[in-house]
This record gives sequence, structure tokens and C-alpha cells, in this order.
Amino acid sequence: MKIALIGATGFVGTHVLKELVSRGHQVTAIARNTDKIDTSNALVTTKAADVANADEVAAAVKGHDAVISTFNAGWTNPNIYHDFLAGAKAIQAGVKQAGVKRFLTVGGAGSLEIKPGLQLVDTPTFPEAYKAGATAARDYLNFLKTETDLDWTFLSPAIEMSPAHPGERTGKYRTALDTPVFDEHHHSRLSVDDTAVAIVDEIEQGNFIRKRFTAAY
Repeated sequence: MKIALIGATGFVGTHVLKELVSRGHQVTAIARNTDKIDTSNALVTTKAADVANADEVAAAVKGHDAVISTFNAGWTNPNIYHDFLAGAKAIQAGVKQAGVKRFLTVGGAGSLEIKPGLQLVDTPTFPEAYKAGATAARDYLNFLKTETDLDWTFLSPAIEMSPAHPGERTGKYRTALDTPVFDEHHHSRLSVDDTAVAIVDEIEQGNFIRKRFTAAY
């Protein structure tokens, strides 16, 4: 497939790029600054674009079979709520404008329900430092659910998927829709490499069209 990858220099994006190339997909790696992208593989080309500009996004992704967005507005960004929502909506608009139907975006785990009617981001122990970003991702998911033209998928990563727990690639994971996947020790964990596996599997298989899903061990 010919796939446009937005946020190709980020924590998740770099691993998704590696996974896509390992499976032989042709990738256009899109970022504001493309200098960090490894272009030694002939399957990888780069394009610079401002994700907050729908026209630039549309120009970058036009002609692709699918778009994967791992856009993140930056956890230390004081304007993360506004910037994430604005960027995510501009990306979605650009994908539609370009006429690409298949769209997978990576959001947060905060909107997962830890019990009926209670989302993780609304629990008293949810870290304040991540609340604005998690709330933005939750609000964007609600916006995305109204999308009827795109074949979209929203991935909520495992709760403990982070640079602090990079882990290894096993190629194995379990999935759920709106509730976290916990292991026998009540941890919701997945390595960033296996998160990339789940993302590329979904692009290839289309098991969660117009749905949110999550993946963990």
C-alpha cells in the first residue's frame, strides 16, 4: 500500500514508520521538520507540512491509499488542549479534501472506560500533567464519531504505553473497544513496537472501521 504517515518523527510515529517499511509498504513520512527521518530505504519519501493547515495536509496525503496520524501537540505544551484539537481537526479535514477514505489516528487512553460511565481521565488519580492532552483527545474522539465520509479508526494506546516503558516487539496483543485491556496483574501495557504492529495490522485488515479500539498484552 501507499501510506501517508503524519507525525513520522514522534515517539509512536518513528516505530510505525519502521513497521510499515518492514512489511514493504511505500510510505510518505510527513512532519514539520523532516531532517530526522531516515530516508535510506527506497520505500520512504518525505514531505514537510504544517498539520494545522488543512490545505497543506491535503497536498501531502493526496493519492495515498491510507493516512495514519500519530500527531501529538506535545505533552509539555501549555496550549496542548487547543493545539491538539485544532491540529487533529485540520488533519481530518485535509484527508477528506484529498479524497483519501482510509484514516487511522492515534489518540489517548484517557477516554477509555474503567467502569460503565467513568472514563479514565475523569478519575481522581489521573495525573494533572496529562489531563489537558487527554481531555483534548477525548473531545476529538467525540468529534470524529460524527464523521460519515471517512473510513476512520481511532486507537487508544494501552494506559502504560509511554517512553518510560518502551518494551520490545512480540507481535502479540489483545484488543478491546471502549475499555482497557488489562493483564493478570491489572496492568494495561504494550510496547511502542507492538503498538505500531497493532496500527499497521489495522491498516491492512480493517477490523475497526468507524470504531475506536485499544490494544495491550
